Amino acid sequence: MKYSKIFQYAYLVFAALFIYDVVSTYNKTGVINYPYLLLAALAIFMYFFRQKFRKKYDNRDKSN
Repeated sequence: MKYSKIFQYAYLVFAALFIYDVVSTYNKTGVINYPYLLLAALAIFMYFFRQKFRKKYDNRDKSN
């Protein structure tokens, strides 16, 4: 289960990288990079989805 926890936080790292790229591109050119913004939102969603799924899985293992 340790790998799933590591990958869960990797989603936050990728979201931060995508948001950084969107902000830096916007500051340089004034254009918003919508695909990267969408990927950042997706990564944040996946973080919370994985967190909820992992907790549900852990609770199921403890009840058995």
